[in-house]
Amino acid sequence: MHSIDGQAGEFRGRFLSEASKILEYITETQLEEIAAAAGICAVAIGSGGLVHLFGTGHSRIPVEEMFPRYGSYPGFNPIVELSMTFHTQVTGANGQRQAMFIERVEGLADQILANFSFGDSDAMIIYSSSGSSAVPIEMAIGARNRGLPVIAVTSVAHSHASESGHSSGTRLLDHADVIIDLCTPPGDSLIEVDGPEARVGPGSTIANIAITNEIKVQTAALLAERGLLPPVLTSAVVVGARRSSELFDAAYREHSLRAAAVLAKPEPT
Repeated sequence: MHSIDGQAGEFRGRFLSEASKILEYITETQLEEIAAAAGICAVAIGSGGLVHLFGTGHSRIPVEEMFPRYGSYPGFNPIVELSMTFHTQVTGANGQRQAMFIERVEGLADQILANFSFGDSDAMIIYSSSGSSAVPIEMAIGARNRGLPVIAVTSVAHSHASESGHSSGTRLLDHADVIIDLCTPPGDSLIEVDGPEARVGPGSTIANIAITNEIKVQTAALLAERGLLPPVLTSAVVVGARRSSELFDAAYREHSLRAAAVLAKPEPT
């Protein structure tokens, strides 16, 4: 491994330090909002419903972090659209230009929401670092119009610094019952390496994952208190291969039953 000498060496550990500050600030300022979000999630899941999760772009990452993975449990329903979240094909077909264009198209959110018949106890978490793209904004509007409480996970500073991409002039945080601030700066990236045009190291992913797992843990604790915690996906390293497989099957069965209940049924002809 090569050592980093000279001016470049000054950046060693800089991102880790700045990311740690964001996590500390989230702990200092956002625990009340996270607790409110966990309360909403616990009511939804404990009542047999679902907490639906939505994000475009790299905000897909916390959606998948919530469920399904080891250390998670049914009751959270991930909703992602490949057209807005598939970023490895940077150019050409399915390229980044198209993905960024699509997430700005008004009317798409209603087509996504039309696939579901939401339950009376369901809720929605929408992730958007900027909070200014049309599709996440319309997802929040549409969810609220359908009676779902909406939790927005967004950068308040970035959102206020951005122009709304929706014809209403509103942002995601304008349509949320609970707002959890990512505490990341406008532009997201934390480290200026060579002037303002060379800022690198986005902080929103770390903030999103930390907030998501805090919601997950707090919700699990509330459900466990009531004897309502669904089967948890648990590694074989912890509980052994047989029990891990049993929990896997039980969790997926539980998710299938809950998800089937909200899939919209075709109108009779």
